[in-house]
This record gives sequence, structure tokens and C-alpha cells, in this order.
Amino acid sequence: MSDTAPPSVLFVCVHNAGRSQMAAAFLAHLAGDRVQVRSAGSAPAETVNPSVVAALAEVGIDISAETPKVLTVEAVEASDVVITMGCGDSCPVFPGKRYLDWQLPDPAGQGIEAVRPIRNKIEERVRGLIDEIATVGEK
Repeated sequence: MSDTAPPSVLFVCVHNAGRSQMAAAFLAHLAGDRVQVRSAGSAPAETVNPSVVAALAEVGIDISAETPKVLTVEAVEASDVVITMGCGDSCPVFPGKRYLDWQLPDPAGQGIEAVRPIRNKIEERVRGLIDEIATVGEK
């Protein structure tokens, strides 16, 4: 058993109210304490999108207490992997970090019917990310 800290992942989108919240919730739910999870937005909304909360509740994940958080330099510096989801040039870039950009539709203003396929794509990508991180951690 290694005494190193688990890998940390930061999910970033503009409002931190939809995609990044779903991705962070799936990663925390599926990986548990094997991964440190953060999410933030370059221009955070007041609240998490209610359709996103409802779509995650359908799969047994409760994010009703989550609130959008502002993206900070410290959050990026503290993360091993930074995954952006449509935040454009507003995400700070630091050497030595791994950056991924997940192109996903924005659930803002969408009903739950439109959010479900986005949720399912995010879950699929998060599962792939966990497999990737697990193999990196075992080397």
C-alpha cells in the first residue's frame, strides 16, 4: 500500500452548475476515497441546475446540497488532472498538470429529458477516467 496522496481531479465548466457538478459527483461516487475530487466554474451560477440534481437523483446520487464554486488558481495547482468542459480560455494552465477537454452539451436551461443523455455520457467518461487513473497509480 502506498502512502502517497490519491490523485486529484478538478472538473471545470463556466457555471459549475451542470457538467462539472455531474462529473465530480460520479467520480466521488464511483472512486470513493481513491481520488480527490474538486469542481469549479469560471463564472459560477447561484445554484446547481435543478434538472442536473434530478437526473443524478435518478441514478442514486444526491447533489442537492452542492453549490457552485469559483475557479481558483489554488484549485488548479492542487490538482493532478484538470478536465474542462466548455470554459474556453478562462481556465488557468500550469506546467506539469494533465489537461483534458470534454466536449459535452451544456445542460443549462434544459429539462431532465435533455440532461439524461449528457449525464450518461459523463458517467461513461468518468468510468474511463477511473480506469486510466488506476493504471497510472499502479505504475
